Amino acid sequence: MTETSAKMSGVYVGLDDLIALEYRSRKVSFLPRQPVHSLLSGRFASRMRGRGLNFEEIRDYRPGDDVREIDWKVTARLQKPHVRVFNEERDRQALLVVDQRLSMFFGSRRAMKSVTAAEAAAIGAWRVLGVGDRIGAIVFNDGDVVELAARRSRATVLQILSSIVVQNQALGVGRGIVTAPEKLNQALECAVRRAMHDATVIVISDFDGADDATRRMIGVMNRHNDVVAVLVHDPLQSDLPASSRMTVTDGELQIQLEVGRDSVRRSIAQASQERLQGVFAWTRELGVPVLPLSTSEETAPQLRRLLGGLPARHGRGGGHAKAEVALG
Repeated sequence: MTETSAKMSGVYVGLDDLIALEYRSRKVSFLPRQPVHSLLSGRFASRMRGRGLNFEEIRDYRPGDDVREIDWKVTARLQKPHVRVFNEERDRQALLVVDQRLSMFFGSRRAMKSVTAAEAAAIGAWRVLGVGDRIGAIVFNDGDVVELAARRSRATVLQILSSIVVQNQALGVGRGIVTAPEKLNQALECAVRRAMHDATVIVISDFDGADDATRRMIGVMNRHNDVVAVLVHDPLQSDLPASSRMTVTDGELQIQLEVGRDSVRRSIAQASQERLQGVFAWTRELGVPVLPLSTSEETAPQLRRLLGGLPARHGRGGGHAKAEVALG
């Protein structure tokens, strides 16, 4: 199988593929009020924070100033009314945490989990840039954790996507890759350090290796930021076929897994279900939205369904852009 046909089959992703998703990202909305069916609405998730206010200065009170902004300590000390002046934040930071480990190199229908994660990251990056916010990323595999500082530029998005593509195309059977479940927590440690407050952190992973430390770091970040967990999964991992053998390929090499024995199938399915249930519990326990993203469907329509599409415009000049809150 050629490299081009492998990419077309969803085994690998190329930079051109991720750049092409810029248009698709425009149809995904991250509004403060999500539709009823959205996983970001109601009691199922924390509400996405809007843009905040930055303190600018203290100055003399002027007619028309909001009395609620009077700084009473300064007023008492200077014996003259003074108010605190704030400026609206111009942008916020969004941080993508993108998993490209060997555990993500699995797919039974449309694409590998690694490809689906790359597509979701691209859509998120383009959407954040599109509304004028800063976008950064932590891209990790079984050997490396690459940190990319948040900036508001097209060049930064391309740098993020290029890093994802490099790690994505390094995956494969028989390439000497040693699985490293602990890399998930190492990547999250970097995210905790970078996301101090009022950022949005989007973790795109199958969460292989998630443990109590994972949950603790997710909870720490969610106290002062908005954390969204995008749980990438493949239907086959929870519903193995009854046949005795399953062939797995990366487009070049093939290996056969023996899954016919009931005990083997139950063991694999149970491990998969336990991981999924543990991550889904974060919604109830931590207030973190968990978005299940399947490899069997196109990524952009799934995100639109989970997050809500753009609302219809009402009247000239009444668009959604001013009300919209980016991922970050």
